[in-house]
Amino acid sequence: MNRFNVRNERNLTMLVDFYELTMGNGYFDNGVANKIAYFDMFFRRVPDGGGYCIMAGVEQLIEYLSDLKFTEDDIEYLKSKNTFSEEFLDYLKNFEFVCDVWAIPEGNPVFPSEPLVVVKGPVIQAQFIETMILLTVNHQTLIATKANRICRAAQGRPVMEFGSRRAQGYDGAIYGARAAMIGGCSSTACTIADEMFDVPAVGTMAHSWVQLFDNEYDAFKCWAETYPDNCVLLVDTYNVLKSGIPNAIKVFDEILKPMGIRPKGIRIDSGDITYLTNCCRELLDAAGYEDCKIVISNSLDEYIISDVIAQGAKVDSFGVGERLITAKSEPVFGGVYKLSAIENGSTIVPKIKISENEEKITNPGFKKIYRVFDKKSHMAIADLLALNSEIVDESQPLELFNPVYTWKRKKVKNYYVKELLVKIFDHGKAVYTSPSVLEIKEFSQKETSKLWPEVLRFENPHTYYVDLSKDLWDLKHSLLHNLSSNFEE
Repeated sequence: MNRFNVRNERNLTMLVDFYELTMGNGYFDNGVANKIAYFDMFFRRVPDGGGYCIMAGVEQLIEYLSDLKFTEDDIEYLKSKNTFSEEFLDYLKNFEFVCDVWAIPEGNPVFPSEPLVVVKGPVIQAQFIETMILLTVNHQTLIATKANRICRAAQGRPVMEFGSRRAQGYDGAIYGARAAMIGGCSSTACTIADEMFDVPAVGTMAHSWVQLFDNEYDAFKCWAETYPDNCVLLVDTYNVLKSGIPNAIKVFDEILKPMGIRPKGIRIDSGDITYLTNCCRELLDAAGYEDCKIVISNSLDEYIISDVIAQGAKVDSFGVGERLITAKSEPVFGGVYKLSAIENGSTIVPKIKISENEEKITNPGFKKIYRVFDKKSHMAIADLLALNSEIVDESQPLELFNPVYTWKRKKVKNYYVKELLVKIFDHGKAVYTSPSVLEIKEFSQKETSKLWPEVLRFENPHTYYVDLSKDLWDLKHSLLHNLSSNFEE
């Protein structure tokens, strides 16, 4: 791991919802604090009506869980609330994390209803870490997913993350940039993200550079003389076609060409993208700068990018800011954290939450996730949510069925499976080392390529099924039947 981490010299142990402390005190005072509980963190719906999400945030979750401790100031604050018993406060003074934690590694495509994180441990601890699990995974998974959509819309053209100044706070900028890289961005404007995560930071000039000089030509000339090997000129300060491009070409001819250096590009930050880029391309080509790239920025998202490409815009790369870093079109990732089982002695007792809304009924028990792949094409067929004790025999046909419309069934042959959840903590000790951000990005691109195009499309994507094993389905409906019987008149 990098020498930087999510704490950034801060102790975030107290970044919890207050009810996690009041419940912890109640667990402690009622003698159930050490009862072993299982919790699942999962989400119910893909943002923007998409077909999948990109898992992110595991490294920061590990950093948080690795050093949980309550300071003297924390204890004094809690004591001042006149809410907590002395015994509970003494427990917090000597707090030692002992839970087991599993997570789906970052970069994996993930789907509704399957656990992204599973926690097993004393209920007082497993409950306490709820907020930070949700905060960390929800945020980065949201931004990685949005970035992935935008990068796919760009159809192979580089996408630069430009959103720091519009992010929701410092951590939103820093960890949003990290997540955007995982989602597929080629670089970021966030310098500290480069320092922390070793990802490419890029940037050239603002309009203020051009305005500072007496005229646009002088501004471009000074920039080219200062950065001849990486000369990208912002051409829309005054008039792109009547001033910006002519002055840029003049500087390329008079400053860079005598040095034997080719210009890297121009950037347009306003106006009609399709019209301006086509005109700029013609002018640059006519001047002999066919290799000069055209970069576009200004309030872009996957829909605008898709549209301008379809219209024939001559764009080589995109700078995307506020609509990426805030996931503006749907800025909340609805991950939840629910109890799924407890232990009585050596027996795992499944727990379920019932709701009038079918999608809010939880899947009980200690579970694992299998991703099922076609052996010939290596494309993902479905995910199978199973009890942790279940083993899939790849030599036998596997019957998958829709967990709601159970008559919809498919028997799969010639397949293989991969378990998605990996253990990241064993009795409170980290046992997983996160790859670098660029390694996660490469892994994510590889795994996403295993999804069928129908799942990847923006509008009305094909539903990728997360099916329940027969044993898990039977368990769930047995619990539903037994509990509903208790309320019959």
